[in-house]
Amino acid sequence: MKETGYQRRAFIKTAALSGIGIALSGPLSRALASSSLKGGRIGVIGLDTEHGPHFAKILNDPNAGDKYGGLRVVAAYPYGSRSIKSSVDSIPGHTEAIKKQGVKIVDSIEALLKEVDVVMLETNDGREHLQQALQVFKAGKPVFIDKPVAASLVDVLTIYRAAKHYNVPVFSSSTLRYIESVQEVAGGKIGKVKGVDIFTPAPMEPTHPDLYWYGIHGVEMLFTMLGPDCKSVSRVYTPDTDLVVGTWEGGRIGTLRGNRNGTWDFGGHAFGEKGHMPLGNFTGYAPLMPPIINFFETGKSPADPAETIGIYAFMEAAQESRTKNGATVSIDAIMKRCTKKSMKNSI
Repeated sequence: MKETGYQRRAFIKTAALSGIGIALSGPLSRALASSSLKGGRIGVIGLDTEHGPHFAKILNDPNAGDKYGGLRVVAAYPYGSRSIKSSVDSIPGHTEAIKKQGVKIVDSIEALLKEVDVVMLETNDGREHLQQALQVFKAGKPVFIDKPVAASLVDVLTIYRAAKHYNVPVFSSSTLRYIESVQEVAGGKIGKVKGVDIFTPAPMEPTHPDLYWYGIHGVEMLFTMLGPDCKSVSRVYTPDTDLVVGTWEGGRIGTLRGNRNGTWDFGGHAFGEKGHMPLGNFTGYAPLMPPIINFFETGKSPADPAETIGIYAFMEAAQESRTKNGATVSIDAIMKRCTKKSMKNSI
């Protein structure tokens, strides 16, 4: 989504990023865009989710030709979560699936980094991401981090601070960002976006904040269309449903209905200056591949870091709102508190 200068300044002021420096829109963005791909070998960290094998199937398809710039997945490290049973149990099957795509299995991240030029961090367990990402940053390899960037906003902020410190490009996104209708709205099809209503599956995992595990897909849709400048969040929670309301700069409203009733559809409606339009469902992983390849080739993240961090601030605020029985939570307060804690993390 193309940000206005006002939106960008509003988020930077809100973020109060005392030590990540001055700015997600200035020095950090330039640092993250400073290097580009020097080869075409991709390594996958984490086979505790189906994403790695799916991406390898797309990229290593003999019929792909030059569609993806000749980039191929050549090596994979299976771990991954070591404690979330559903994730751990899936590793053997996903390992066999990716091996069928001609991918070499290695026994450590250190070994993987010797085999590849760039990395796709696909570990399902966000608690592992900070220590895994730090190994990649120290090796100077550009990295795509699949959702969630981490299992807390504190760790997310630390990861982006570390990326700046090591001058390594990083990009994270859900494939739901690239649904055609979402991109059309973000591109101005209905003019300036006044509001968005999203519904999404929202199953939860006890080791992660509620929306981090799956509801993040719907949150990513909201931020793609509304931008990074969310000001406050409130949440109504029941065992089957979440209703999260965010207020953006200028009084714009974004809502997220998270379903835990057995439905797995995504969608919603966007409202703009020139009209309104429905939003489509999940269409597979292929739409995410061109942005990832472009990122690896250019070293520039297709998603502004401010917007990505805003997603996690929104979800952190929603978590706090639940503990406060639906009270409205300030994004500014969340960012200040988590930034202070993040600065204590070693990189």
